[in-house]
Amino acid sequence: MALLSLEFMRKAFLAAIFIAGIAPMLGVFLVLRRQSLMADTLSHVSLAGVALGFVLNLNPTFTTLIVVVVAAILLEYLRTIYRTYSEISIAILMAGGLALALVLMNLNGGNSAVSVQSYLFGSIVTITTSQLYFLGGLCALLILMFLFFRRPMYVLTFDEDTAEVDGLPVRLMSMCFNILTGIAIAVMIPIAGALLISAIMVLPAAISMKIGKSFSAVLLISVGVGLIGMLSGLTGSFYLDTPPGATITLVFIGLFLVVQVIRSLIVRIQIQKQRNFHEKS
Repeated sequence: MALLSLEFMRKAFLAAIFIAGIAPMLGVFLVLRRQSLMADTLSHVSLAGVALGFVLNLNPTFTTLIVVVVAAILLEYLRTIYRTYSEISIAILMAGGLALALVLMNLNGGNSAVSVQSYLFGSIVTITTSQLYFLGGLCALLILMFLFFRRPMYVLTFDEDTAEVDGLPVRLMSMCFNILTGIAIAVMIPIAGALLISAIMVLPAAISMKIGKSFSAVLLISVGVGLIGMLSGLTGSFYLDTPPGATITLVFIGLFLVVQVIRSLIVRIQIQKQRNFHEKS
């Protein structure tokens, strides 16, 4: 293939494979814990980290990591305060993150506005070697953590009260998960973009939940869907000359609609078969 002869596309495809292993797996836990908007919140907060980096003349990725980790800890703290209305914490942090980003950009005289805008949409084809290593390390770490902590996370995800009864450190585990999600988002922001990262995390999980019949199956299917969406979207963006992040997101939405239609047809066929069986009997 012509696109594989280009070095930047080979890096982009490798990055897409790593992201397909990171984003959907975290997305499954976020969806099951009813925290789908957390990815969106942390991605918006990350813009404040990017702006802070430009103001302090530091590497934006470094400042974004710090800001997002702090936001992830605050998110868990606010969630414990507003347990019944957990969406309040999301609204507070999302609004606060965007407000802080705007203030910091203004303090910089607006010079960082164009640079911050590049982080809104990202570009996987401009990935650097260091970012690629970071993604690969994060993907390996996530796989290892899943293998070692699969059962505790399963219990925590479906029933925190049961997890507490079992003696699991619920608050610590939940905070660590938030921090890991924040780090993943901070690393993927320059590649996928702040406005699209939540879709890349949540949509594969939503699709896999329509297909999978067990927790393990949902996780595996989400990674498979992530691979299909990332690689096909990246290939399509190359030949159509469209933004990679937006193309990948549209592919995921298309896959979601196709799965939804097929599932609806299967349900209708099953209902019709049951009706025919009852009529004959």
